[in-house]
Amino acid sequence: MGEKSQVRKHLKKELIFPNQKFATTDDLFTSIANKAKELGYVNDQFLTKIKKREAEFPTGLQLAEQGVAIPHTDADTIKKEFIAVVTNSNTQFHRMDDPSQAVTANAVFVLGLNQPHAQLQLLQSLMALFQDNEFLNQVEAAKTADEILKLFED
Repeated sequence: MGEKSQVRKHLKKELIFPNQKFATTDDLFTSIANKAKELGYVNDQFLTKIKKREAEFPTGLQLAEQGVAIPHTDADTIKKEFIAVVTNSNTQFHRMDDPSQAVTANAVFVLGLNQPHAQLQLLQSLMALFQDNEFLNQVEAAKTADEILKLFED
């Protein structure tokens, strides 16, 4: 299975937010947590735990031409697996490789996974996709959730 289809099977249309601006990571997490909870994807602990984990283990990545983030949290907060996507959020995340530095994340992939092995595989697939600058540009340029979903079809 290709990298795109690995990611695609976890993407949920109702958790894709193209062109959403968030002032802070807390705002972004609160918005996604509320929607995910309303739809039955996460439990009450998700928001608290994802904020705490991001503070302790930042997930921002500075790539060649843009910034991305891949926040995730404990499996016990996830009822149904998902990946939420936010594009053009311009939200500041601390960098994974140097937490003292920030990166402006234009694409944020919130991983809601409850199988540790699957999480590792998915992170590897995302990292491979992140090497493709043109692909990330297409994700950021997409205007609708359907357009984003289509980009992840092999």
